[in-house]
Amino acid sequence: MNPYIAAEEHGGGAGILLPPVSEIIVGLVAFSVILFVLAKFVFPRMEETFKARVEAIEGGIAKAESAQAEANELLEQYRAQLAEARTEAARIRDEARADAEAIRQDVLAKAREESDRIIAAGQENLRTQREQLVRELRSEIGTLAVDLAGRIVGESLADEARSRGTVERFIAEIDAPAASGGRR
Repeated sequence: MNPYIAAEEHGGGAGILLPPVSEIIVGLVAFSVILFVLAKFVFPRMEETFKARVEAIEGGIAKAESAQAEANELLEQYRAQLAEARTEAARIRDEARADAEAIRQDVLAKAREESDRIIAAGQENLRTQREQLVRELRSEIGTLAVDLAGRIVGESLADEARSRGTVERFIAEIDAPAASGGRR
């Protein structure tokens, strides 16, 4: 016989809502067994899995923070090395400029010395050539003077000693006014 119908026959409609006691006991035992199995085997494994995930995430975060700190440290080292390299490059550039200026001054000084030497050699060469020209002109003037004097006097002054003495006297007379500043 159906328990719901029997409850209805016995007196009332309240029995319809309440399940039989045997089903409540079976339900409680089954619930207790499932709760025990879950509490004993499933929940601890889930807890371990959650802990492993939390540790992995926290470890990843710690590694990321560590990597970030290391990257920041390396960046600072790089910036310091870059600043040092720029300072060194500026120092080298300044030294190179100073060396270039010193070399330029040295080259200019050597060029001036060479120029002065060439000018002095040229002046010496000119002085030597002038003296040679003066000697040649004196000789030629002397010869011309002797020839002219011979024509004027009417006798030959070809005698070497006489012409030399005459020429020397004539040149001395020419040099005397020039040496005294053009005064007679």
